[in-house]
Amino acid sequence: MADISPIDLQKALKGAQYPASRDDLVELARGNSGDGSLVDKLSDAPTDRFDGPDDVQKAVFGNQ
Repeated sequence: MADISPIDLQKALKGAQYPASRDDLVELARGNSGDGSLVDKLSDAPTDRFDGPDDVQKAVFGNQ
């Protein structure tokens, strides 16, 4: 599996409006042709709501 970069995440979530639900961001990422593994990681995020891009990045990438 290819590594997911923060730039890939930004591209997948282009046009996101915050605060946003996890489901809304997953749908947006799919609509923006986001990488399947990125969409999976976002789907599995431990939170249901994100207040901004930093929250999403922390959920997807953890403390990397």
